[in-house]
Formats: sequence, C-alpha cells, structure tokens
Amino acid sequence: MYHLPVNKLVTEIERVNSALGTMLALRYFRHTDIDAAMMLHKDQAPYSLWNISFVAFVGLLIASVCTPVSAQTSAKVELNTNQLFAFADAARDRGDYATAEVAYRALSTNADGELRSEARFRLALMLANQQHRYRAAALELRHILDEKPRAARARLELARIHALLGNIGDAARELRAVEASGLPPDVERMIRFYAQALNARRPTGGNLEVTLAPDSNINQATTSGTLGTVIGNFVLDPDAQARSGLGLSVRGQGFVRLPLGAKSNLLARLSGSATVYKSPQFDDFVVSPQIGPEWVSNRGSLSVAAGPAWRWYGTKPFTFSIAANGNWQHAIGPRTQLRVDASLAYLDNRRNALESGYVGSLATSVDRAFSASMGGGLQLSVNRQGANDPGYATISGGANMYLYREFGRTTVTASLSYNHIEADKRLALFFTRRVNNDFVASLTGTFRQLRVGSIVPLARLTFERRVSSVQLYDYRRFAGELGVATAF
Repeated sequence: MYHLPVNKLVTEIERVNSALGTMLALRYFRHTDIDAAMMLHKDQAPYSLWNISFVAFVGLLIASVCTPVSAQTSAKVELNTNQLFAFADAARDRGDYATAEVAYRALSTNADGELRSEARFRLALMLANQQHRYRAAALELRHILDEKPRAARARLELARIHALLGNIGDAARELRAVEASGLPPDVERMIRFYAQALNARRPTGGNLEVTLAPDSNINQATTSGTLGTVIGNFVLDPDAQARSGLGLSVRGQGFVRLPLGAKSNLLARLSGSATVYKSPQFDDFVVSPQIGPEWVSNRGSLSVAAGPAWRWYGTKPFTFSIAANGNWQHAIGPRTQLRVDASLAYLDNRRNALESGYVGSLATSVDRAFSASMGGGLQLSVNRQGANDPGYATISGGANMYLYREFGRTTVTASLSYNHIEADKRLALFFTRRVNNDFVASLTGTFRQLRVGSIVPLARLTFERRVSSVQLYDYRRFAGELGVATAF
C-alpha cells in the first residue's frame, strides 16, 4: 500500500478514485485480482492544511512515509495498486510526465511480476510516444524481456524503438524473435505494421565499445625463435616473435542520414578503432569514412557506399585503401533474414609495395530466430587479394556461425569460424607456397543487470589458431576483453 498525509488534497485523490471504474485493461499481461478498497483513517484532532504543489503531493504518495506538519494530527490515505495506476495514467494524460514517471517507477518495484511489467510497459510507451526518450524507453522494455522473454507486445515495441534509433539490424532481430515466440492473430497484424516502421530511420547516431584487452599474442606472430629459409635458418628478432600484453581497445561508429525521397536516404558513416599498448610499436589505429545512398522497402534494404580507410601500426602509416561496397538485406520468412555483402578495394601497403593490389570479397549470411530468447546465423564468404608479388596474392574461403541465448538479464553469444587461405605462388625466401587454415572461437557475455544508463558491461574470450605451411605465419593466440558498450 502507498501512504500519504491528508488535507484538502483528499478531493484530488477522490477525483482519481472515481476513474477506477474505467481502469484501462492491461495490454498484454495477465492481471491478478487486486483489492479496490480505499481506507481513510482520521483521529479526533483537526488536521492542518498543507500548502504543497501537486508534484510534491505525488512524491509523498510514492515515498510511502511522510512526516506530518502538525504533531497533534495524523491522517493518511492508503491507495491500492489499481488506484495508483489510475493516478499515474491521469498524470500522463494531462501532460504531467514527471509525476507519471515517478508513479510508474514506484509501481515497477512491486513484488508481483505481472504488475511490475505492466508499470514498466506503460512507462516505456510514455517515454517513447510522448517524450521521445527512445533510449530510456528501450531500457524499460529490455527489463520486461529479461524477466518475460515471451512478452510479444514488449518485444514489438522494442523493435519499433530500435528502428527509430536507426538500429535496423537489432529491430529485425527482435521481429524475428517475436515470430518465433508464437503470436495471436491481432499481434500478427501488428508485426506487419512494425515491419514497415523499419523505414523510419534515425538521422544521427552511433555506438561505442571500450575494453581492457589482455592478449597472449598482440602481434599475431610465431612462437618459434628461428625461421627456416632456402638460404638457411635465421634467428628471429624478439619483435618478430609472439609478444603478450595488456591493451586498451576502443571501437566505435557514428552516422548521419539525410532523406532523399520516400524510400531513399544518403548515409554517411565514420568508423574507427584503436588498440594501444605500453609498447607503442604494437599500437593499431584504423579510421574509415564512407558515404552513399540506401533504399528501403517493407521486405528489406539495399545500400551502396564508398570511401577511404587509413591504418597506422606502431604509430606509423601501414596501409591506405579506397573501397566501394554494397549490402542487400531481405526477409525470406517471418523468422529468417538473408544478407549479401560485396566489396571491391585497392590496398596500398605503405611498408611493402609488393603487397599492394586489388581486394574483392563476397559474403552471404542467414540469420534466424529459433525462439523468443535464442537465435543464430551462418555466413559463407570468399575473398580475393591481388598483390604485385604473386607470393602475397591469395584467395580464401570461409564459414562463420554464431548462436546467442538470453539468460534473464545476460546475453551469451558464441561464434566459431574457419577460413582457408592459399597464396598464388611461394615467396622466393621460403620452401613452399603459403597455405593457411584459420580457426577462431569466441564467447561473449553482456550483463544488463549491471548497466549504467544505456551502457552495459561486457566480457569476451577469443581463441585463434592459424596452421600454416610457412612457419612465419603459424601462430596461436588467446585474448580477453573486459569493458563496456552502448546497449542501444
């Protein structure tokens, strides 16, 4: 029960109480029976009037314990949950959003999970629809889904908000999860409506990830101290051997979207990453701006972009490239999405001109929701890298699969990839043509129960193994990451 002192503001409470006969039906949660009685307790002494604002009154209502102005009087009103819901709804409807938010947040601490979820859902709708605080609304919906993964209406709202934020991939994933959870006919109709909402794109946005990154092999080098060649064995410099270290890794992306038409936009992106170590000769920096048009439809999207990319390694220029790429996404079912990526680039290696040349790639992936809290995907790719020296020119093909599962407020993602690489010819210094078999396994966890605002902690473990016919390229690597990332 929620308690407050009584004075002339009792009339305001009675006004709210009169609306209980038309209490809104809960939108998607089973409601438990709640006592509708209101009790007014008064002693025999008169109660002095309070001169407080309506917002302060609501703060007292939710605080549950208040100190009377007069020590000689003690009067209180006890509101049940139905009445407090009606009170919050009335504040929302008249535009008093601060009051409504305080009331909804108080209700979100209710021990009853159904009532707690309903309060968060109403709060999320108000934050998104009336106040346009989309990130805050998404966090409330995420709380609901942490406790109730099959809450279809909440997941639909989250998909819509992802679309408004420009997180189109996340929005599509949530829609697939809704389909996988099983839907009543009326919600199926809403699916089609929210699929169209993916056309609504956020004009600006971005994301950021910052982690501490311990690594057993920061330079992806061999552990051997010697190198066999056609002219004899050489002792490798320590910097050419595997080195361990603790780095700081930062990755992020920002974008600006300008509308060109009803279903077309001009999209400009700036992506970057940086990994720094105590020894600066292993620092790695990448910056890549791109710009191009995109077209969207109810079933998918097509985007084309071009731009340069710079990479510095050890604080010195390493490569420069200019690239064009395209991306096509298409829904091939209510729970499955097809994606095709293609790119063509010219790579200029500033340290070894023999490695410069054209690079082309093609990848096809399928993402599917198995249930409301579980999904996965498979990607097949092929890559051709030209070079001025055929010993550096390669062709490769690979496969990558991933699986994610939500456990309450924790999301765990596991991935496994394999890539086969073959050089056109052997390098003159080595006995054989280079043939690599790369294996990568990773496990990532995000922990929303520890979030601060829209930032959530994450942990990632990665194992890499390259088996190569040339000793110089053969290595293994264990790496970890512990840090934070934007949740939406």
